[in-house]
Amino acid sequence: MVFWLIVVAANLVVGAFVGLTGVAGFLLPIVYTGPLAMGVTEGLALSFAAFIVSGALGSVNYKKAGNLDIPFGIRLSIGSLAGAILGVKLNLVIPESIVKVILYVVVLLSGISILLRKDKKDGDGKKGYVISEHLAATLALGFVTGAVCALSGAGGPVLVMPLLVVLGIGIRTAVGVALFNSVFIGIPACIGYMMQCDVTSILPVMAAALVFHGIGVIYGSRNAVKINQDLLKKGIAVFSILIAIWKLL
Repeated sequence: MVFWLIVVAANLVVGAFVGLTGVAGFLLPIVYTGPLAMGVTEGLALSFAAFIVSGALGSVNYKKAGNLDIPFGIRLSIGSLAGAILGVKLNLVIPESIVKVILYVVVLLSGISILLRKDKKDGDGKKGYVISEHLAATLALGFVTGAVCALSGAGGPVLVMPLLVVLGIGIRTAVGVALFNSVFIGIPACIGYMMQCDVTSILPVMAAALVFHGIGVIYGSRNAVKINQDLLKKGIAVFSILIAIWKLL
């Protein structure tokens, strides 16, 4: 009973945070491999299945709001598909203890990134370099981030979004593209990790997780305008940093 309560609560809460801020999915693997004591492979399979759901739901909302550049997202995601396949293969040949360390380090760096980053509004400042105008750079970025996310369980938006902002994409468009991109990272990663799991035992957990994760994402996205985004992101960042340091120690 405790196991199922943690699965439901974690997916509801993390889903809501994803809907509210576009980040926080990277916390799921820690829940699965920490309190629930699941193996890394099972935890990542469940996490990436959830990232597919949150990415799809979030993309729809951002598209309706006019904040999703689909052509650019597709180009980025072509690179991410290939990178995610490589990331899964690397995960399967690297010892589980090292993968856990990589996961916690990525969570730590993600938390620090969220805490320190100052988001610029769309259209602020000079245009400068815009990665969406450069195909080779877009494909390379997608490949590298797809590999890192699939290997570590970072999800996508928490890594891709700040990089897109640095490379000239407006913050809202960056969130929309990162959510869209996370679907294309999640599909090969989820399939790859599922092939290494006992599917019969993991499917009931996945079904419950996806339902409640979806509910959380929908609730969060509908109430995003009511929440102080900056305060919430900083809260998630501090929590992530503390959890990562604790697990590493």
